[in-house]
Order: sequence, then structure tokens, then C-alpha cells
Amino acid sequence: MTLTYVYADSTAVLGPLATYAEPHCYDLCEVHGERLTAPRGWEILRLAPDPAMLGPSSDDLEALADAVREAGRPTHEASPAPSGSSRPGEAVEKGRRGHLWVLPPLEDTSV
Repeated sequence: MTLTYVYADSTAVLGPLATYAEPHCYDLCEVHGERLTAPRGWEILRLAPDPAMLGPSSDDLEALADAVREAGRPTHEASPAPSGSSRPGEAVEKGRRGHLWVLPPLEDTSV
């Protein structure tokens, strides 16, 4: 839930989670939103969220799919390690993207 104060009207408005940040707006968890009290003389307006908006929207799912696609895009490949510099069974780095490492498949060296 997002809490917004309207000082001129001595009103606190508690409504659905805001999609962007604004000054004097505060996001609250469900427990604190339900327990909220206002100063004496103030009114609290509690706006019920639209039940259709409670689940993930198509925008949320599309953003998730875009993030997965972006993370899966190939990056530049690191130059192979000089021969003899890696031990058998040791993985050799193929590329790096942020905090993720791409490693080549391990070859079966037990043969």
C-alpha cells in the first residue's frame, strides 16, 4: 500500500501501491497499512485496490520476459587460456555479463 498525506485537508490517503515515487508518499506493507493511525483531527481514506489489478499484469510478464532475453544474449568471448595453463577438469571462462559467468560444457575426461 502507498500512504500519501494531504496536509491542506488534514487527510492521509492509503491506497494501492504506487507505480512511481513521489515526495511525501510512503510504501507500507500490509500489516503496517492495516494498523495505520493518523494524528487527532486527521481523516484516513482507505482506497480498496481493484481486484483485477492484484495479480501480475501483462506488462509485468513482458518485463520479466525481456529481462530473461537480455540476460541470455551472448556477450564477447574471452580469449582461450594458453595451452597447459588450465588443469584437466577445470572450467575455462567463456564470457561475463554483470555478475553471471558463462562456462563451456565440461568434457568427459574420465575416458
